[in-house]
Amino acid sequence: MTTVMPVMRYGLKLSQRATIDDLRHVWLIADEEGFDHCWIMDHLATIGGDPTGDIFEAWTLLAAMAEATSRTRIGCMVTGNTYRNPGLLAKQAVTVDHISGGRLEFGIGASWAENEHAMFDLEFGTVGERMDRLEEACQIIRSLWTEQRTTFDGRHYRIVDAIAEPKPVQQPYPPIWIGGSGRKRTLRIVAQYADVWNAAGGMPDEVADLSAVLDQHCADLGRDPAQIRRTVQIRLPDKAEEALPLIEDYARVGVTEVIVIVMGGQAVRQAEQAAALLPRLRAIG
Repeated sequence: MTTVMPVMRYGLKLSQRATIDDLRHVWLIADEEGFDHCWIMDHLATIGGDPTGDIFEAWTLLAAMAEATSRTRIGCMVTGNTYRNPGLLAKQAVTVDHISGGRLEFGIGASWAENEHAMFDLEFGTVGERMDRLEEACQIIRSLWTEQRTTFDGRHYRIVDAIAEPKPVQQPYPPIWIGGSGRKRTLRIVAQYADVWNAAGGMPDEVADLSAVLDQHCADLGRDPAQIRRTVQIRLPDKAEEALPLIEDYARVGVTEVIVIVMGGQAVRQAEQAAALLPRLRAIG
């Protein structure tokens, strides 16, 4: 029996811990070298150790990305839902969708960095409460993007006869990416609201296992699992070509998009390496 390989798409991701010059360089490489999408992340303080480093705000940068690029799709992998009211976030996303001419990929997640919430007096709560808020936010944002008026009375958010004009360029709305690996709650929210699921990492067999859980949630909800694209983030090894067999394995388990993370300080060099590898990556699938 022949394995049918998916058509693969590729993106670059550089966090805003980088300099503005490096961000611009990576965006330009993504746009000119043929990457399908380009990404930033969303945090209010630096992560992975020292929280005192420089970091820029995500949605302001996405508006700049929309102007700095002309072809590649752009997005935030992923927006922290708890940092912004969903009504404001829906408006920001529509603005970027219009500036970019309909190139926005809308990534959202439940948030996890407690220190960021503490320092700005943002409600953090339990994991379950953050998941509840994410689910409510997905309902509100989709309604604001598609309905003339939105009223929502939830446990965490209340929207009263809200007007949200203009609507997105993309109809019915930009693709919704939800990141996470929680089997019971996150993947069920993906099954109900997302167009794309993103795994932040994990080996192909782990991603395949989680993907099967997502399929079951889709079945429970009566949704065709083929409607949800499966994506993963990776870091390039020192020898970039060593990523090829790993990506081939991801393709075999149904991943259709790979986002290559490039790191501050080496970001431009790594993006150039990924661009040089792109023709061979395109041959996968």
